[in-house]
Amino acid sequence: MLKVAVKSIAVWLVIVIAAIFNGAIREKLLIPFIGSYISLPLSGITLSALVFIITYVAIPIFGNVKSGVYLLVGVFWILLTLAFEYLFGHYVMGTPWHEINQVFTLLNGNLFIIVLIVTALSPWAAARLRGKA
Repeated sequence: MLKVAVKSIAVWLVIVIAAIFNGAIREKLLIPFIGSYISLPLSGITLSALVFIITYVAIPIFGNVKSGVYLLVGVFWILLTLAFEYLFGHYVMGTPWHEINQVFTLLNGNLFIIVLIVTALSPWAAARLRGKA
């Protein structure tokens, strides 16, 4: 199980890099040209797709594991993502807690909750599509 955890962290780090890149494109390119009303949900959809694509490509590194393990990987990724969002956001970026909590507000177009759901289910779904689960 330790091997699966290490591999999970490695794939999650790739997802984090993709998420940072996705956010930079949103902030630097999309928002100035089309505004945040469209950019924020578009960015959430794009990130969800990136998470699934990265997961689909990475599934073979896990080898032959039971389908329940893929669900655990998804839950692990959620925990890592939330820890990163809150701890990095607050202690490194200096963002107040109440501002960090705004990522869960669908009313402003933020689809972070959808991204979390996709993140949780992607390992299992990608494994199923590849015939591994």
